[in-house]
Amino acid sequence: MTKTKISLPEIVSREEWREERKELLKEEKELTRQRDKLNAKRRQLPMVEIEKDYTFEGPNGEVSLLDLFDGRRQLIVYHFMWLWEDGQPLDDQYCPSCTAGADEVSDGLLKHLHARDTSLVYISRGPFADINDYKAEKGWTFPFYSSYGSDFNYDFHVSFDESVVPFEYNYLSKAELEQRELPVDKWEQPFDLHGHSCFLRSGDRVFHTYSMYARGAEQLGGSYYWLDLTALGRQEAWEEPKNRVVTERGANPDFAE
Repeated sequence: MTKTKISLPEIVSREEWREERKELLKEEKELTRQRDKLNAKRRQLPMVEIEKDYTFEGPNGEVSLLDLFDGRRQLIVYHFMWLWEDGQPLDDQYCPSCTAGADEVSDGLLKHLHARDTSLVYISRGPFADINDYKAEKGWTFPFYSSYGSDFNYDFHVSFDESVVPFEYNYLSKAELEQRELPVDKWEQPFDLHGHSCFLRSGDRVFHTYSMYARGAEQLGGSYYWLDLTALGRQEAWEEPKNRVVTERGANPDFAE
């Protein structure tokens, strides 16, 4: 059996390393400046008033979108994928990638967001009893609600059933996604995908300010951004340089491999 030769970084003197590190720092600083500009543009986006009365189920019964703010001015929603089969939500299988991300949501993060007048909640189209059982099993402390039976997931393009609404994900139509060689025509409907949506409250009026999907979620950091600092990186097959690790992982952020 042929063994893959592992390719590690070149060994140099401390002085040579420092000079190369300083060159890279120039690019890192430029990226930081560009990110600041992008964030400013994001804050300058217009907003859309939410006029539909969405209802969610939580530990204390039914609540509205306004209730999810918990009195704060801003609300960030994570759209947690639920797994479906034959048109029914599964009660014994859960999205591993969304689960991995949820595992990294700490009480400290919630406390810091609250200090800046911002609430974070998770919402899924799964039945609340199943959501609540899974939340308890995982030991999660963030608020987690069910949108089962409402239009919420469809309106924010994280649930897909062409008998209900036209297909759209990450601002791309079904045809555009197929052009990118995603096999959406082979995915059994209904099904869910993940995303984040942000809302702003002005009195009792609620506005949608932002949504992101797919790899856009990476900008929130987590384990991937820690690994990006290291010589071996994420250890996934698409990364450069090649052959840094014996076992390359797939590009699935569930950390199960």
